[in-house]
Amino acid sequence: MSQLRHQGVAAAVICSEPFVRLAKAQAAIAGVPDLPLIVIPHPLGGATQDEVKARAEVAMSQLIILVRELTQ
Repeated sequence: MSQLRHQGVAAAVICSEPFVRLAKAQAAIAGVPDLPLIVIPHPLGGATQDEVKARAEVAMSQLIILVRELTQ
């Protein structure tokens, strides 16, 4: 993702709640501290199909907000 951002491509990372701090640290190390994070509930492993769908809906709502911010 950081390479895409350095090339001017809009990019974001999807991560679950416990990994937000790590994702922010890694983004800063990679030189893109403003890399947007799309945060979903944890855990994803072992989730039912309905739970995965619910997490995807959470991610999509955040993605729509990010896209709107970038296009304004």
